[in-house]
Amino acid sequence: MARKSKLAGALALSIGLAAAGCAGMPTNTSLYSPNQPVVERTNFTFDVQTDSSGLPIGEQSRLNGWFEAMDLRYGDRVSVEAPANTTAVSEAVNELAGRYGLIVSKVAPTTSGYLEPGQARVVITRSSASVPNCPNWSAASDSNYMNAGSPGFGCATNGNLAAMVANPEDLLEGQKGSGETVISTGTKAIDTYREAEPSGAGGLGNANSGGN
Repeated sequence: MARKSKLAGALALSIGLAAAGCAGMPTNTSLYSPNQPVVERTNFTFDVQTDSSGLPIGEQSRLNGWFEAMDLRYGDRVSVEAPANTTAVSEAVNELAGRYGLIVSKVAPTTSGYLEPGQARVVITRSSASVPNCPNWSAASDSNYMNAGSPGFGCATNGNLAAMVANPEDLLEGQKGSGETVISTGTKAIDTYREAEPSGAGGLGNANSGGN
């Protein structure tokens, strides 16, 4: 049976400043936006029956149907909680998730409920980003004697960023590279510049100084 559980609270993109007053005179006199994207994670669970070989064909079919119904996609994180025969079950789930371009994570988040003997739990962790309290026109008609920023400052830019980012987790921690440099591609632009023929190698063309 599939279940849905939501993590308590939300993960803020950055500390930023305290939100400008919801009413009254604007107080944010800095260049920082009080309206920052907030990332929220939601866990979806699906319990399957296992056997000595790992995950039976029938359960694999059920799980794949759930993946399709959940529209499994880039940015989702798939993990497995399998008290018994963990390796075989994880390999079967990893093969199914690979059809959607995903790799099973090694550590599963904590979810509610207990697993019965012979069961395993597949967890999809899906993140979403939004900018709370936007749009904010609370101070649109108030006097601004401090030349402060509007309470809605940052809503448009950060709201668009939160809506367009493919993987909201990247707002919390960017993708990590391998640290390796590929020489053949890293020096391609430099080699092209060095090997290019100088623009004056062909001499100067005949200039026509004639008038109209």
